[in-house]
Amino acid sequence: MRWSWQIAKVAGIPVRIHATFALFIIWIFITSLTGGQGFAHAAQAAGTILAIFACVVLHEFGHALTARRYGVKTRDITLFPIGGVARLERIPEKPSQEILIALAGPAVNVVIVLALLPIVLPVLSTLLAAPVPVYPMGWFPALLLYVNVMLVLFNLIPAFPMDGGRVFRAALASRLDYVRATQIAAGVGQGIALLFGLGGLLRGEPMLLFIALFVFIGATQESAAVQMRSVFTGVPVTRAMIRDFRTLRADDPLSRAVDLLLEGHQQDFPVLGARPGDPPIGILTRSDLLRALAEGRTDRPVGDATRRNCGTAHPRDLLEDVFRRMEGSGCPAVPVVGDDGSILGMVTLENVGELAMVRAAIDRGRVREPGTGPR
Repeated sequence: MRWSWQIAKVAGIPVRIHATFALFIIWIFITSLTGGQGFAHAAQAAGTILAIFACVVLHEFGHALTARRYGVKTRDITLFPIGGVARLERIPEKPSQEILIALAGPAVNVVIVLALLPIVLPVLSTLLAAPVPVYPMGWFPALLLYVNVMLVLFNLIPAFPMDGGRVFRAALASRLDYVRATQIAAGVGQGIALLFGLGGLLRGEPMLLFIALFVFIGATQESAAVQMRSVFTGVPVTRAMIRDFRTLRADDPLSRAVDLLLEGHQQDFPVLGARPGDPPIGILTRSDLLRALAEGRTDRPVGDATRRNCGTAHPRDLLEDVFRRMEGSGCPAVPVVGDDGSILGMVTLENVGELAMVRAAIDRGRVREPGTGPR
């Protein structure tokens, strides 16, 4: 994910922080420091936020480790100011599995609450029984308990991208088509987001507006992604690959890539080994080319700027599998290689999107004119 950095790897799963999360921690620290309460108080405030987000990380590992039990890998866990996101490589095969994976996160928070109760309840009962009741929300264990309770309640709201939205979608998918179930759940999520937004406007709370935007965008993206994946089901990669393309060699200068880019023919180029007959070693993307040019040298070999984690596709591969690998690697293009090692074509995200739009238009035409087929 762009603008994020890996800070750890636990159980084989990368843990990343987004730039906005780092800025959020810095903002908390500076705000506390300039409030006149000293460095120690500022460090304590930042530390409290980090402890809260440690609970968020444990929540996401609940999802990830439960998903692993059903053979679903987790690409990474990324922390944002509003929470964490565990990116699964695919949707579980059965609705019941998705329900268990979704509920595993809040279940972790419930365990944390149960562990804190023996610490908090005796102190809380003593303070509340005093002549002047005291509510110890500034006390760290009580604050942590409160936050975990809120995490459970917030995540069980039936709206994407929260866990409750995924449980709702899975329950619908046990009776409806998966795409239709997602559309209904996403619509409910968007409605809840609008209510959050309205509440934020009426009460003048920017955080509610931010949450509303987050929920609305998450619901929209989930619906679009599931609809796109459904279009690819059973489609061979050859249906989406482009056959008119140019290649580069690893020892070509970057100026050669610039010439091809300016011809307007394509934006991403398969890169072959330096010797004739060598298989592809990766992809030179437009963004990587521009980044290399910004360093001021056009005589560098193409191989220095080549992205080598994109892999290749085989003509018999299914498009949905190749698309999933492209999402996981962040590569905008993948070469399609035949049994003899020669490049037969390229699959690009742009072409995949165009195929999805074409097939969706054809399906809409079939719905409007049953029995007549596309025109």
